[in-house]
Amino acid sequence: MRIAIPSEIKNNEFRVAITPAGVHDLTSRGHDVVVQAGAGEGSSIADDDYRSAGATISADAASTWAAADLLLKVKEPVASEYRHFRPDLLLFTYLHLAAEADLTAALTSARVTAVAYETVQLPSRALPLLAPMSEVAGRLAPIVGANAMLKPNGGPGLLVPGVPGTYPARIVVLGGGVAGTNAVAVAVGLGAEVIVLDTNLQRLRELDALYAGRVRTIASNSFEIDRACVAADMVIGSVLVPGAKAPKLVSNELVSRMKRGSVLVDIAVDQGGCFADTRATTHADPTFAVHGSLFYCVANMPGAVPNTSTYALTNATLPYVRSIADKGWLQALRDDPALALGLNTFAGDVISEPVAIAHGLTHRALSGVLG
Repeated sequence: MRIAIPSEIKNNEFRVAITPAGVHDLTSRGHDVVVQAGAGEGSSIADDDYRSAGATISADAASTWAAADLLLKVKEPVASEYRHFRPDLLLFTYLHLAAEADLTAALTSARVTAVAYETVQLPSRALPLLAPMSEVAGRLAPIVGANAMLKPNGGPGLLVPGVPGTYPARIVVLGGGVAGTNAVAVAVGLGAEVIVLDTNLQRLRELDALYAGRVRTIASNSFEIDRACVAADMVIGSVLVPGAKAPKLVSNELVSRMKRGSVLVDIAVDQGGCFADTRATTHADPTFAVHGSLFYCVANMPGAVPNTSTYALTNATLPYVRSIADKGWLQALRDDPALALGLNTFAGDVISEPVAIAHGLTHRALSGVLG
């Protein structure tokens, strides 16, 4: 199989979809790997590193997309890339289609077979290809939030850990999943007063035991969310419904009652965000103000640490890429129910039911595709 990796072109996106080790693994199995010139530079991976691992370097995006039987990306294609879509293309990347109506329409119109990293789901309900980037985004969230709290950046001028004789920042984490758990870990490490809310009481018990009372755990409901956010200096939104739009947990009215200068970091922005006022921002212009509070809603947070993110992502995706390349996508999906759940579009149809619901479309049953 010919596997192609283009350069990412989203604003300040420096990740790349494969490492030299990944290239070596695939080429040693008899597959051809094509990498666009300069694709790895943002992750400190030179073209020569890819050549040494067995890849062919292509000159530009058009030739890279054209060469692909299977195209690997990191972020969802942007509008300028839609022209590369074609019926015989297999696309494997983060898609977040529930929040991307135009991309959904473009993929179905071009009859692209699209498999989304974020909806590959194990029987345990774990999301193996979303987890590494959730870990990165979760750990980044308190750090970028702490930076936004600096007065020159529009924040209240509050140092998260404080100093002896002063109060530390109060950080509220909405959601105790992979991203939320990692956000809690860094927030605790920064010396903040940390409160985490989740509907899963067992998860709260685990966090309570892990931090031996250092973190306050609260059963999540609208009353407790309101109460926690009003008193918070920073709110980190990390809720997720696999493949679907994130629920809106923080209303505009609630933000109007929050502390002036408080910071809200929305990790769920790729899925539409869990704050009512969320709109996707970029690393170049990451924040905006709402009622005196500062929103940080960068849609590709892990892109700020591409070296870490690229290697973490390839570690997770490579076994699935290897399976698709060795068996062909249809047999690979038949053999692996977790991977099969990643199929979002095929032959002009939406396969993912949450995506179809998000856009008011009908969906084709996965069983009908797999036979």
